[in-house]
Amino acid sequence: MRCGVIDIGSRTVHLMIAELAPGRPPESVASWKQPVRVAEATDRQGVIRPDAIRSLVGAVTASAAAALAHHVDRLIPFATSAVRDATNRDAVLGEIEAATGIRVGFMTGEEEARLTFRAARGWLGWSAGRILLLDIGGGSLEIACGPGRYPDLAVSLPLGADRLTRHHLPDATPVKKRDVQALRRHVRSVLGQCTAELRAQPAPASCVATSRAFTQLARLAGKPQPHNGLPAPHMLSRKDLGPWVPQLAAKTDEQRARLRGISASRAHQSLAGAIVAEAVMEVMEVERLTTCPWGLREGVLLDYVSGLEGEPPAPPALTSLPAPADHRRLHGIEAVSADV
Repeated sequence: MRCGVIDIGSRTVHLMIAELAPGRPPESVASWKQPVRVAEATDRQGVIRPDAIRSLVGAVTASAAAALAHHVDRLIPFATSAVRDATNRDAVLGEIEAATGIRVGFMTGEEEARLTFRAARGWLGWSAGRILLLDIGGGSLEIACGPGRYPDLAVSLPLGADRLTRHHLPDATPVKKRDVQALRRHVRSVLGQCTAELRAQPAPASCVATSRAFTQLARLAGKPQPHNGLPAPHMLSRKDLGPWVPQLAAKTDEQRARLRGISASRAHQSLAGAIVAEAVMEVMEVERLTTCPWGLREGVLLDYVSGLEGEPPAPPALTSLPAPADHRRLHGIEAVSADV
């Protein structure tokens, strides 16, 4: 079966197409993305502007056309925190469905953490033992831990790099020391209030991070690991990351973009990402971690394959997340035919 995942994020709409077969990992066929910058087009009241909604409609329409051209059998469209948290979310999703015929669902932040953890387990295997997963997105930070295929505990916090940059840092760079310190205090306060249950869990055998934010920071401050022809993971230590926070604060966006691993499109939010990464590693007592090339989209595909294989539902062990009636339906996400 050929499956397509449409991931509507805070900055892009990303289509991933993969071949799926029971007992095998997803085999990537094609990947396509289009910038939409939803977060930047969301006001302080959480309302996404009409121009951004039009961009979303266009990007989803183009994604569906690309999926059809690649003969996709099943399409799984979902929105993450930028749309999920918008006060006009239902209107946005309604406009997309009216224009494209595609019903885009959304998952809770905890469900994002659950499926991203599923991807990390699929990549690392059982030899990784108990895993602690960290994932910095544009709108939220996900943390999950456990020894199984799915996590025992998972939380999602409003500590995404894009969200914090817009709400807590000045538009202009370089960034003053007092602004960096204020953001650090805010991040540590949120982490301290919301991670007590996670910190009480047994020590993990493996600490792993996904997302572009962590990957870019690991390329900037970390060290590549042997990869035997597979995508090269990087090792990132808290000690090596720490000195980069003031260095990123002292640079303009253009100067940051010239650093190893930092892309021009994410240079502006790289400082907030580094502050969150350093803080969550400190609070969770992580001295070093390894990056994982698989993330939420792969987790969605693995979860879907599990349903095809008739595996029993994952145990409802997530914090603040009731057990869904059918674990193959991702909180309203409908798998729809590609012939839209």
